[in-house]
Amino acid sequence: EAQLVESGGGSVQAGGSLRLSCVASGFNFEDNFITWFRQAPGKGREGVSAIKTSDGMTEYADSVKGRFTISRDNARRTVYLQMDWLIPEDTAVYYCAANRWGLGSRPEDAKYWGQGTQVTVSL
Repeated sequence: EAQLVESGGGSVQAGGSLRLSCVASGFNFEDNFITWFRQAPGKGREGVSAIKTSDGMTEYADSVKGRFTISRDNARRTVYLQMDWLIPEDTAVYYCAANRWGLGSRPEDAKYWGQGTQVTVSL
């Protein structure tokens, strides 16, 4: 059974950092993008960052460029999202998903989703 499990969310003050992890199992990890989406209350799901697991190519939304870093460890089947200089607008539930085109994919086109992890940033 294909599965993605996120961890690492929490509550931090503005300017702080968190590292999210996404562990994959049950599908070909190196044949996809792993993409982080987020969803704030009352808003749609927004693509944040993606990594092509076969070669490490990365993508970032403009809103997080220079603050977030995505990486992967293929041996551990894990993708990380290092989030630095967090701001209150980053508050959302963060999900990882396996999809074909990274940030170019619509959320509804994802093959698999994790359960989400809450990130809350306060002033």
